[in-house]
Amino acid sequence: MTALAGSRVVVVGGGSGFGLATARGAAEAGAKVTVLSHTDASVAKAIGQLPSDVDGRAVSSLDEAKLRAMFDEIGPVDHLVYTAADAPVAGRITTMPVEEVRQAFETRYFGAVTTIRCAAGRVRQSITLTSGAASIRPRATSGVLAGVCGAMEALTRALAVELSPVRVNLVRPGFTNTGMWADLDEQAREALFRQTAETNLVGHVGEAAEVARAYLYCLTSTYATGSIVTVDGGYALT
Repeated sequence: MTALAGSRVVVVGGGSGFGLATARGAAEAGAKVTVLSHTDASVAKAIGQLPSDVDGRAVSSLDEAKLRAMFDEIGPVDHLVYTAADAPVAGRITTMPVEEVRQAFETRYFGAVTTIRCAAGRVRQSITLTSGAASIRPRATSGVLAGVCGAMEALTRALAVELSPVRVNLVRPGFTNTGMWADLDEQAREALFRQTAETNLVGHVGEAAEVARAYLYCLTSTYATGSIVTVDGGYALT
């Protein structure tokens, strides 16, 4: 990770989960890190858990004007990481209202597109995006999520060509212990984690820090672009 020392890293969605863990790893490797999240409260909570030299900004990934102003203020960025996401939408495509389907793309896909539009001319080395294992192994009620994740993966490959020589890669996580599941009651959450641990090939539920290593790889591997790095505990194989 010494390759990150002195570099400028912006993590969109850095208030929790994969983003927070990646911000921590990059900061510990000597990068100057800025985390972006959608509320002042989430930014403050993240800053309280990160090294003292990390800074944060509250801005929506869909607010193009504020994003442009913020990137103008920050200046050149070596690495941009996008992990922002709303809770997964569950339901069958054939019965889900079309507006809910559209909404599922807002933060994960259109937020990423908006952020990249605002930052692309300032990014010097890499952009790392996020999808999920649903893209390659959807369930009956995860078709919308599969569509969003598949779109992110296609976007990654297209941007790797369009933005060359800037490298564009993507991390495809599986089920992971993050705040995404905080709305479940404790009993339901424990049952879900237990079931996942029993079916994953590695025998445990992933932690955000484990997935963050894949993001850091994408930042530092100078020969990887258009790549999809899967970190799913073997979910796609079961």
